[in-house]
Amino acid sequence: PADKVGCIRNFSLREGGVIREQLLALSDYEYCVTYSILESPMGVQDYVATLKLTPVTDGNRTFAEWTAEFECEPGRERELAESIGTGVFQAAFE
Repeated sequence: PADKVGCIRNFSLREGGVIREQLLALSDYEYCVTYSILESPMGVQDYVATLKLTPVTDGNRTFAEWTAEFECEPGRERELAESIGTGVFQAAFE
């Protein structure tokens, strides 16, 4: 099942390529999910990301925080951080 820790999901990218992710943690109580990327054309290793939602007490809103840590080839840190931040996180929020 998609909500069972350890499950694997696969999806194809528009540009081609496949991403395989593994669910590491899921909390309905804390509104957060943590996953790792097992396979990706992005050039990252040891990628672990967490998406956490926090209710905002002023109004009917939610604060979303999505973070990731990963290893990559030296010199590519900034490029990949910007690419993931804009192309993955921001694109998903929009």
